[in-house]
Amino acid sequence: MFPQKLDSPLAYGVAKAMLDGFNRHYRLFRTESARAKHRFETQDWHGQQRAQRERIEFYGLRVKECVLRLEKEFKAGEQPMEVWQQVKLHYIGLLVDHHQPELAETFFNSVTTKILHRTHFHNDFIFVRPAVSTEYIENDEPRARPTFRAYYPTQDTLAATLTQAIEHFELQCEFEDLARDVERVLVAMRRVTGEVRLRANFQIQLLSGLFFRNKGAYVVGRIVNGFHELPMALPLLHNARGQLRIDAALFGEDDLQMLFSFARAYFMVEMEVPSACVQFLRSLMPRKPRAEIYNALGLAKQGKTLFYRDFLAHLRHSSDRFRIAPGIKGMVMLVFDLPSFPYVFKLIKDHFPPQKDTTREQVKRKYLLVKQHDRVGRMADTLEYSQVAFPRERFDDELVAEIRKFAPSQLEISDRDGDGQTELIIKHLYIERRMIPLNIYLQEALEQGLDQPRARAQIERSVIEYGNAIKDLVAANIFPGDMLWKNFGVTRNGKVVFYDYDEIEYLSDCQFRQVPAPRSEEDELSGEVWYSVGPRDVFPETFGPFLLGNPAVREIFMRHHAELLEPAFWQGHKERILAGHVHDIFPYEREKRFVHSAG
Repeated sequence: MFPQKLDSPLAYGVAKAMLDGFNRHYRLFRTESARAKHRFETQDWHGQQRAQRERIEFYGLRVKECVLRLEKEFKAGEQPMEVWQQVKLHYIGLLVDHHQPELAETFFNSVTTKILHRTHFHNDFIFVRPAVSTEYIENDEPRARPTFRAYYPTQDTLAATLTQAIEHFELQCEFEDLARDVERVLVAMRRVTGEVRLRANFQIQLLSGLFFRNKGAYVVGRIVNGFHELPMALPLLHNARGQLRIDAALFGEDDLQMLFSFARAYFMVEMEVPSACVQFLRSLMPRKPRAEIYNALGLAKQGKTLFYRDFLAHLRHSSDRFRIAPGIKGMVMLVFDLPSFPYVFKLIKDHFPPQKDTTREQVKRKYLLVKQHDRVGRMADTLEYSQVAFPRERFDDELVAEIRKFAPSQLEISDRDGDGQTELIIKHLYIERRMIPLNIYLQEALEQGLDQPRARAQIERSVIEYGNAIKDLVAANIFPGDMLWKNFGVTRNGKVVFYDYDEIEYLSDCQFRQVPAPRSEEDELSGEVWYSVGPRDVFPETFGPFLLGNPAVREIFMRHHAELLEPAFWQGHKERILAGHVHDIFPYEREKRFVHSAG
């Protein structure tokens, strides 16, 4: 039990210093997010990308700063547990009326576990569950923006009201033709809703902050009419002359899910009360876990905290066992899953076969590269954890034997709490959304037979999506390395996403070459390579034999993506990237773009 008296000035000082550390972190995070508006207005795309990468490091830096201060000023690591119990109580008191209490609690956990060297969450000195409610927090600062604005148009004033709503964002650049764009939005809206009667409560609710990512800004909100609510988002882009235009109108949960996908880079949005923003977004996308919404907003540590809480709750309410994940086993990563839980767990093996010239640290750097890069909807985000404790009885013996064989350095089995419950502890792992491996997805369709229309459509869609995924990665300066079908997955919406990162490289670091002509008949008949190959040389024409053994797959691929087998395609993109060009990657179908429909 916690002591009831809070009579320790030392404990209060530690708690106050921790909250000061968090407040500094969120002030810097919020300031950097707010600067995204100016970078968008000035079309500073490289600055936007750089800021998105750098902001990811903010949290870890502030935690280190806070730990150093607590050790220096309070010798925090030497304090008895009674003091730490009081520190937590003081901290809870300081969070009354705080605007980001859930983030501050997570910051407390991060700092405390660094100082006390706790290895997992089951102790009295951190926030295993939230202590402060985030319900109905409002920004009561003078002249503060509300979380969202509500507009109440009539049928006659709909266009004028939507125009006013866009102008409220005060973007410092002119629109190409805002009246035209608003009319396009209304046409698209009527196409979705039909001609409906506006009820007494008809309103448009828009979040007060614009959502910035890459070269776009997004207005996010919903239309409310009677008992019906329609999620919406309006992408804003620059034209070739630097003027703004509304590029599309996205409606419905599926469109919003795609915009906030776990396979895309984090948004920059200025928020005083993040929990209110998350609550609003969750109402638009009720199937999306709150953890993924926090991640999408760049609050990755809070996303990890919520994910872990959800995971523990799932373990309590399920009884199936962890197993080796279905599919072809990887040479670098050992993958397991829990059938009832929609994620996979990946740990780096201790040893790799000779053809995999890499190390554990290099693999971790590849995963960090993906975390910091624009994932353009084609690379799965990962959650990285250390010292994760699982109940041993929930693991298949075959899986435990697999870990002992391939990653023994990452495994510990013990009764740490002395309660007779054996724990299996993984020292380092990554967690990703589970997808259907593309090779399995394709094989299932091929087994049904090409004479089946549904199977034929599934094959065609998969192969086209596979090629589009590679092209999107190329546009984002990513060469996936190992492009075998097994390294790609299919999401619930049918999107193809890459998830094997140990051979990933920046496209701009690769050299794309044509296979030299044989010098002699012996060269031509030889099973060995007769030409020199540098460490980052790539020969696109050699992809075919590994990828296109099935005639039906080859026919579709060559019809839609034959250029992927030509060095000129890859080298051309590399040269444009080196020249500073930033490609447009749209988180919605091209058919939804107004310029597409108008053309």
